[in-house]
Amino acid sequence: MENLLGCWFHQLLSFYISINATILRNIFNPLIHFKWQPIFVPLLDSILSVYFRYCHLQPCTLDLDMQTTLHFWTPAHRKINKPNLVLVHGFGGNSKFQFLFQIGTLARSFNLYIPDLLFFGKSYTRSPDRTDAFQAKCLSEGLRRLGVDRYSIYGISYGGYVAYRTAAMSSEAVDKVVILSSGIGMTEDQKEEHLRNIGRNAVDILLPRKPADLRLLVTLSLCNCNFINWVPDYFLREFITVMCNTIRKEKSELVEHLLAKKADSSLPILDQGTLLIWGDKDMVFPLVCGRELHRHLGSKAKMEILENAGHAANLESSYLVNESIKAFLLNCSAKRGGCTLVERQRSSTNGLHLLNAHFTGA
Repeated sequence: MENLLGCWFHQLLSFYISINATILRNIFNPLIHFKWQPIFVPLLDSILSVYFRYCHLQPCTLDLDMQTTLHFWTPAHRKINKPNLVLVHGFGGNSKFQFLFQIGTLARSFNLYIPDLLFFGKSYTRSPDRTDAFQAKCLSEGLRRLGVDRYSIYGISYGGYVAYRTAAMSSEAVDKVVILSSGIGMTEDQKEEHLRNIGRNAVDILLPRKPADLRLLVTLSLCNCNFINWVPDYFLREFITVMCNTIRKEKSELVEHLLAKKADSSLPILDQGTLLIWGDKDMVFPLVCGRELHRHLGSKAKMEILENAGHAANLESSYLVNESIKAFLLNCSAKRGGCTLVERQRSSTNGLHLLNAHFTGA
């Protein structure tokens, strides 16, 4: 009798569990297969757009031809007493994410023009050309159509390649140049050795596919990157979906062009005065790249090395970067008394660390 009751109870319990499992599956199965749309990153992007407008910038989209569209943030009201400054972003998001800590300060001293490079943000082309020279050509044409006939240009990382090409192609329009941590002039051997040391493919680093890949990119870019371990995977996946997976093929081709590009033995020496800014702990484009570019440019170039700063000095050392840009472009360097080496030690406004900035060169 007890065996019969035990068997009956077991069957009843199994039936009960089966019914409940079926009900729960029917409730949650649609949610499992539901294609979640990114929420937080688009919301953050919208907030940044509001902040850009607060800094007296407005969006503008130009159709350069039947194939190419270029998006800019431009001054809402251009001031004739301010010089023009073009900010050119790199990989790792669009212009709004990369210049977040700079536009508030720089907009007070300059008329800012901030493009989204082709295949970033709202800029796109059907042209098969993936060279930095083509990006520079489109940028120059876009500025011409905006009526900007004289300007200085500041480029970060990949944006440094584009800024350099723009200055070389449009020397009559570009007044001064600022390059932050860019691999301009790297030899093939240097590229291969550097990627071998990192142990990863450059496309996988710059265009991450998984949260772990994005954490690696942040680790390579910042000195103080412990925060990235606390960022939820969901947010990182959203960032990858919005910023990396959109037009991934074309972005990959931009990186592949730079990797396949042979060392330019005829890399032009810019006519403009040039400021190079480098973090001494840059793990993307090591400091030796900056020193070699400095030697190549000669007496018209100055180099500033930020201690305890990585590749993305525009984010973690924004105060000193902004001060350096203003001093160089607004001709405040005379206040330094013509010294070739000036040591400054200030507390960064974002509280990250104390930095020493070393000026070398003419």
